[in-house]
Amino acid sequence: MEAILTTHLVEYILRIGDTSLILGQRLGEWCGHGPILEEDIALTNISLDLIGQTRAFFAYAGIVEGKNRSEDDLAFFRDARAYRNTLLAEQPNGDFAKTIVRQLFVSIFQLYFFEELKNSKDKTLAALSERSWKEVAYHVRHCKEWTYRLGDGTKESHSRMQKGIDELWRYTGDLFYANETDAVLLKAGIAVDLTKVKALWTEKIKEILAQATLKYPEDKFFITGGCEGRHTEYLGHILAEMQILPRSFPNAVW
Repeated sequence: MEAILTTHLVEYILRIGDTSLILGQRLGEWCGHGPILEEDIALTNISLDLIGQTRAFFAYAGIVEGKNRSEDDLAFFRDARAYRNTLLAEQPNGDFAKTIVRQLFVSIFQLYFFEELKNSKDKTLAALSERSWKEVAYHVRHCKEWTYRLGDGTKESHSRMQKGIDELWRYTGDLFYANETDAVLLKAGIAVDLTKVKALWTEKIKEILAQATLKYPEDKFFITGGCEGRHTEYLGHILAEMQILPRSFPNAVW
C-alpha cells in the first residue's frame, strides 16, 4: 500500500474509533446516575458497545500504521489535537433529554455510515462495520423510542428535548465534514460518500422529529473540524479524566 494511502487510512480508522471512544466515555458518566435503573443499565451497555467498537478499530489502526502502537497507546497517549472524533461526541451530557438527542444524532449517522462502509474494498473495515452496524441498530431503536416518549410527552419533557436539539444542532454539520482523507479513500473505493449519508440522515431525522412533535431546526452556521483535530474545550476535560491513570502509571498492568 502506498505510504500516502496508508496515512489517510490510519486517519480514517482513528476517526471512527475516536468517535466511539469519546461518546462511550460520555455515556459512561451516566453509570449510577440514570433516571431509572433500567435506563442506567441501558446507557452503560451502549457505552460498552462503543468501547468495544473502539478496541476493534484501534487494533486495526495499529496494524495498518505499523508503529507497534496498541489500543491503549492510541486511547491514552495522544493529546487532544491528535483526536479525530466528531464534535458531537464530546459535548457534555446535560440532562437526560440532551443525552438522548446527542445519541439520536450520532447513532443514526453511524447506522447509515456503517451500512455504506460494509461495501468498502478494505475487507477488514467492511467486516468491522458489519459487526458495528448490528450494535448501532439497537442504539437507534433505543434513542428513537425515548425521543418519541419525551418529545410527545409532557410539556416539560418536550421543552427539554427541543432545547437539546437547538443546542446541539450547530455540531451536526461536523458529522458530514469531509477533507482530503475522504477524497483519497473514496477514490480508492475504501471510504464512504458522506453526501449520501447526509441525505439519508436528514430524511430520517426529519421523520423522527415530526413524529415526536419536535421542530427540525433551520440550517445555519455549523461548527466543524473534529476530524482535523479542531475540538471544543470539552475534549481536553474528558481526556484529562480518562488518561490520568495510564499516564501516571504507564507501565501498570491489571
